[in-house]
Amino acid sequence: MEIRVCKPENPSGHIVWIHENNPSELWNLLNDTGVTLICVTDADWNRDLSPWPAEKVFRGADFAGGASEHLADLLKSIPDTEESLGYPVKFRTIAGYSLAGLFALWASCVTDCFDGVVSASGSLWFDGFTEFLTANRTHADAVYLSLGDAEHKTKNPRMAKVEDCTRGCCRILTEQGIPCIFAMNPGGHFTDPAGRLAKGIRWIDERI
Repeated sequence: MEIRVCKPENPSGHIVWIHENNPSELWNLLNDTGVTLICVTDADWNRDLSPWPAEKVFRGADFAGGASEHLADLLKSIPDTEESLGYPVKFRTIAGYSLAGLFALWASCVTDCFDGVVSASGSLWFDGFTEFLTANRTHADAVYLSLGDAEHKTKNPRMAKVEDCTRGCCRILTEQGIPCIFAMNPGGHFTDPAGRLAKGIRWIDERI
């Protein structure tokens, strides 16, 4: 697993694990917060971030459902990576965009390793995920969900459910007593990913 660490000058102890190949823009939006970004940069998204097998939505391979194996590798890397920071961890968040946002919320249901979750424009339309969340309570203390207001305007019928599914996930979490917010942003799926992630991470950071 390839990892890139972005360390602030004055670390707060809030560690954010995220699947992000190029974190420069996101880091520029967060480097005044004291948050530490730990970026996984080598994931095969369709394989590693899908919780179970599912049919593809675009060209290429189907979703392979390799999230369990990928999460196991990620969890193994946490102790040594965080020890190398040189300062204590006070709060650990898992964050992600698109399919990585789905992975983040799913992971929080199968491990108690993460205190916060940010799923920005998460692929919560993924087949069976709403039912999974109903049956598997998150271990996180707070969850931030967001979308663009045009994301549901797609010809793909599975992805067109994303707003209904995201609102449904927020409702499920709230009914379970988990502090959760659903934020709507202007634009489609590819509008301002770094900005949407930064908003979510800051929301979690302010709750610590």
